[in-house]
Amino acid sequence: MAAVDHGSPAACPGCLIDPNAPGGAADRMREATGTEVVLSLPAIHCAACISGVERGLLRREEVRDVRVNLTRKRATVHVDPGAGIGAEELADHLTAIGFEALPLDTATLSAGESDTRARDLLMRLGVAGFSMMNVMLLSVAIWSGASDATRDLFHWISAAIAVPTVAFSARPFFASALAALRVARLNMDVPISLAILLAVGMSLYETMSHGEHAYFDAALSLTFFLLAGRFLDQKMRSVARSAATELAALESPTAMRLDAGGKPHTVPLAEVVVGDLLLVHPGGRIPVDGQVETGESELDRAILTGETDPVPTGPGAEVRAGEVNLTGPLTVRATAVGKDTALHALADLVAVAEEAKSRYNSLADRAARIYAPAVHLLALIGFFTWLWITGGEVRTALNVAVALLIITCPCALGLAVPAVSTVASGRLFRAGLLVKHATALERLAEVEQVIFDKTGTLTMGDPRLANGAEIGPETLALAAALASGSAHPRSRAIAAAARDQRLDLPEVTELREVPGHGIEGQWQGQ
Repeated sequence: MAAVDHGSPAACPGCLIDPNAPGGAADRMREATGTEVVLSLPAIHCAACISGVERGLLRREEVRDVRVNLTRKRATVHVDPGAGIGAEELADHLTAIGFEALPLDTATLSAGESDTRARDLLMRLGVAGFSMMNVMLLSVAIWSGASDATRDLFHWISAAIAVPTVAFSARPFFASALAALRVARLNMDVPISLAILLAVGMSLYETMSHGEHAYFDAALSLTFFLLAGRFLDQKMRSVARSAATELAALESPTAMRLDAGGKPHTVPLAEVVVGDLLLVHPGGRIPVDGQVETGESELDRAILTGETDPVPTGPGAEVRAGEVNLTGPLTVRATAVGKDTALHALADLVAVAEEAKSRYNSLADRAARIYAPAVHLLALIGFFTWLWITGGEVRTALNVAVALLIITCPCALGLAVPAVSTVASGRLFRAGLLVKHATALERLAEVEQVIFDKTGTLTMGDPRLANGAEIGPETLALAAALASGSAHPRSRAIAAAARDQRLDLPEVTELREVPGHGIEGQWQGQ
């Protein structure tokens, strides 16, 4: 199956080559792409922003390649190694063309930043909603027949509520539109801002002219629903964690390093260097790539290979970060740490896949690029057409132009494809499927036949005791008492079968697990 690697959390053992070996894929990739600079783009929110950032950076001769991840609000930029351009200069360049950019500091990028932006949007949403409801109450009185001085009074009260509310609540749209216009560029927020301002401006004109209709409620409703969409999108993106982030999170934050006397000390993983001896207890996750010096155990390598069966390991065996030590303590000599581990290389592959564009992303980008000028042109055509039809009635023609701008908000087009791709890859990862390319889901939709070439690929990876009903209760209870002292998947299956039958387990003492052989203990002197 081309789209997903074997339906497992990673490639099969034969597919898992070492990209960090000298002269391997990682070195060749670094040579081909140049120096990597990562920027934070806190204000981007649509496909047009992605396109604008990429085109703006690629105008510089020193920039070789740009990848923008909308969900993580980051841009990965590859520049010529000898160009001498840093993150600060690239961030200043983006800011100058209308995109707020900051050099990425991974220590400060956290869920809290995303939550702060969501809270800000929620506050503006609440103000817009409260004002909208009050203005609509006043509008009901007007629709019910209020006229003359009473109607004008209600219009002025509505204006007093709507004008400051729009100035506050619609600020995210105004700021984005202004930043684009300053550099002679159009984005989706330009027609949105124009529609809101025209609706408020027309309403003020009608109010001052003692007109029968004002549209303060429409301007506030538009602001409210646009903010609601922006808020929901922000929350979705903060909740939908990247599969690459989840992979990196599998790395243990600390390690037990052995000193010269063989005594273990818990240290941050950042302090571990190649050549250190590390102690990994049963149930712990291997923190680095390395080689087993002493000890025998079994490893759960499902996250890297997709195989659910534990793998016996002993002195001289290679282990990788992210694997789980199941049965016995191991002493591991570190051979690769931090970003040089296979786990990080796998996370980088997934991040590249999430940031890459499929043909559908490109279609959305093209549509978003032509949307703003097209809609402005249609609104202008509508204005002059109705101006001609009504014989010069500016008020009616302007109302038609405003309506055109309001009803053609295209945010769904720019957000749907990247949002769906990111959420889908995150959910598939949690279901045990690792999507390694942006077009995988598109190609999967075209698959008619699937051939699986690996035993166990179609299993749930959670063993069950098949003949529990055929085993005597006393024997099963005794086996479960032994199995309760082991983390082996087969042992957990036996213990689960005994729990299902609500068996009372006998007391077994002196439990000892022999890696690769089984578990033993004392029961009634045996």
